[in-house]
Amino acid sequence: MGRRGYTTIAGLLIATAFAAISVAAPHLPRFADKSPSAITVDVELVLAVDVSYSMDPDEQALQREGYIQALTSAEFLRALREGANGKIAVTYFEWAGVNDQKIVMPWRLIDGPEAADAVAAEIARAPYRRASRTSISGALMFAKPLFDNSGYRGLRRVIDVSGDGANNSGPPVAPVRDEVLAAGITINGLPVMLKRASYGTLDIEQLDIYYEDCVIGGPGAFVVPIRDRSKFIEATRTKLVLEIAGRQPEARVIPASAQTPRLSCMIGERMWQERWGGYDFR
Repeated sequence: MGRRGYTTIAGLLIATAFAAISVAAPHLPRFADKSPSAITVDVELVLAVDVSYSMDPDEQALQREGYIQALTSAEFLRALREGANGKIAVTYFEWAGVNDQKIVMPWRLIDGPEAADAVAAEIARAPYRRASRTSISGALMFAKPLFDNSGYRGLRRVIDVSGDGANNSGPPVAPVRDEVLAAGITINGLPVMLKRASYGTLDIEQLDIYYEDCVIGGPGAFVVPIRDRSKFIEATRTKLVLEIAGRQPEARVIPASAQTPRLSCMIGERMWQERWGGYDFR
């Protein structure tokens, strides 16, 4: 699969999406939180959610509702029960520009239906907000240290990034992505592709390919693109269940060369430069 384990999904039906993969590693898990009181869980999951202005209010509502319904779905709870420990830890934050990240829900333990309901309700209560710019690199830099003092020891550590545009603020995304992967963290992607690409909003065609080549990586990493509003919640549920189960979509497309991205990983930064005549890489 190449050095970053790229995958993409060809269908969104859970009944055909699962294909077991080995999650065994040639060495012991690289726990981030080594405190004696840390609780062992199957996965530590960071949900990183785009709230930039390019995400319209309807998309924001669908995005959040997708996670709320996914966390309480029968498919999710079944995957939870089938884990080695039967529990996961999850945190949820929203992001926009390079210095704009806000934790909506700190680390929470989910070990059954009651805890799942409580987590979903906590996310649902949070007020909505929107902000300027799209910094995937900023979101990844913010997410990486969240594992260090989470209070949990995940057999797997995953950052789940959802968004509707390329990186156009902060450092280039690919080097930041590589730094996160070097820490033993997997990055999965949920590119939102509901609107026609527009230069005015710095949208790009083939956002799913951009995510595959420039954003995701790590063992079993995958992308679930959303192209239809009616499939938004279903796609979010599918991705979350796959992450908890430690599995990949069954159907996948692998780049011809994982070393040569099919799209420039600087496309968002270049579009910003062309439009505004400068770029802040801080």
